[in-house]
Amino acid sequence: MIVHTAAQVAVTTSLNDPRIDLEINALDTLNVLEAARLNESSVVFCSTNKVYGENVNKIPVSEGGKRYCFADERYMNGIPNDFSVDLCGHSPYRCSKLAGDLCTQDYAHSYGLRTGVFRMSCIYGERQFDVEDQCWEAWFTIATILGKHITIYGDGKQVRDVLYVIDLVSAFNWFAKSNLRHEVFNIGGGPHYALSLLELLDLLEKLTGKKPRTSFAVWRQADQRIYLSNISKARQKL
Repeated sequence: MIVHTAAQVAVTTSLNDPRIDLEINALDTLNVLEAARLNESSVVFCSTNKVYGENVNKIPVSEGGKRYCFADERYMNGIPNDFSVDLCGHSPYRCSKLAGDLCTQDYAHSYGLRTGVFRMSCIYGERQFDVEDQCWEAWFTIATILGKHITIYGDGKQVRDVLYVIDLVSAFNWFAKSNLRHEVFNIGGGPHYALSLLELLDLLEKLTGKKPRTSFAVWRQADQRIYLSNISKARQKL
């Protein structure tokens, strides 16, 4: 089994150089799929919640003191796997990851390859050494400990569900050991393991005794105010 984790992972980088982004996330994924087809290997593809694009922002939200919440009760448990990816803004990164996502699915249908597509929310854990453009949990933590400046794009009330990396690996292993031939899963912490940027800053101050150095800037292009993974399908089938 090939677990395909390699990618260009920053929306900002994709906006600056969409061609490189597409080559890495789409064409190089095709190379992995071809290698798997020729060697009769299974493939787990690390996709992203970003494939749903700005359709997520069309869901009404309510605003609290520290976070946004979905106001439409149909999404209280998060975004389901059958949520539309069409007729919305995406960003080059979202397009390239969706291309890899769909190619992986198609290799199951066209060539009988055993594939699992995992549309990941925010993953965190050991050895996550990252910067402002990606992996915000790690960046906020490192910046707080080292006294570096943190820029909050938007108002800081945007919410994501987070998943510990060992639990993600467990999900891959459960798929590997299952009899499933082809599936697409939303994978993340779900609504019970979600927090806003402001809530993480408060938590870091409590844990470290250091107040994060922050300032605010305008919203970044194509940002989602709230994203939560509906992980009921993963719970049921894995």
